[in-house]
Amino acid sequence: MAWKFSSDKPVYLQISDKIVKKVLSGEYPVGEQIPTVRQIALEAAVNPNTVQHAFSELENEGLIISKGTMGRFVTEDTEIISVCKHKMAEQLVNDFVKNMGQLSVTKEQAIKMIEEAME
Repeated sequence: MAWKFSSDKPVYLQISDKIVKKVLSGEYPVGEQIPTVRQIALEAAVNPNTVQHAFSELENEGLIISKGTMGRFVTEDTEIISVCKHKMAEQLVNDFVKNMGQLSVTKEQAIKMIEEAME
């Protein structure tokens, strides 16, 4: 089934985010090969050039590495993965705080909601 994309962010960045989440969740394990551009393009129902753009971004960040004709692999550098996880978590927290602020939810109320949700 085709992936769903929002209109508020470029598709290649949404693909990049989805791949990052698969790496951080372990679906794409450290050091393992990831699906090809064509495989992801078919799965996401997008142009392969869009996936290639996402891959280029991830290679620039060091999260995936190209091994020529062998394909692309998740980095074995756990520091890069840790930094990536921290950045993504930080963004989620910032979005959460912004949204809670728009609802006039106090810090105390938000903390209580988080504690209850995590039980």
